[in-house]
Amino acid sequence: MPQMAPMSWLFLFLFFSMIFILFNMMNYFIYTPMTHKSNKNLNKMNTISMNWKW
Repeated sequence: MPQMAPMSWLFLFLFFSMIFILFNMMNYFIYTPMTHKSNKNLNKMNTISMNWKW
């Protein structure tokens, strides 16, 4: 069985690295988190008291 030349290994490494990076970039930029902006949650956050009882 013939051995692969080192240039082929380098090409395969670069090829799979680029595929991996492109796959991760697509997953990162396609994902859109759901944001629920309601006045009830905003008011609740503003009324939280920060009195520390030491």
